[in-house]
Amino acid sequence: MMNWKIQKLLNGETIVSKEPGNSMLPILKSKQPVLLEPVNWEDCEAGDIVFCKVRGNCFTHLVKGKNAKRGLLIGNNRGRLNGWTKNVYGKVIEILPMS
Repeated sequence: MMNWKIQKLLNGETIVSKEPGNSMLPILKSKQPVLLEPVNWEDCEAGDIVFCKVRGNCFTHLVKGKNAKRGLLIGNNRGRLNGWTKNVYGKVIEILPMS
């Protein structure tokens, strides 16, 4: 079963996502809504916040590095690295206010 967010992003839709967790503080609070637009990993740079899949888990995390062969190095805002991936589906274009 494919994640509905991935499905919409692959269909070219811009979506609002709210991810739980505090690993992106102080940039993002837990369940803070963000606007995601579809993106290819090649179009991302270090410092971007992306919605991606690393080792089977979906994250909204920071791009820490980029490598033509390996893709993007994904990590949180607390210094933890999650690994390399090319499974990047969306990029945060706006951090929305908490409702």
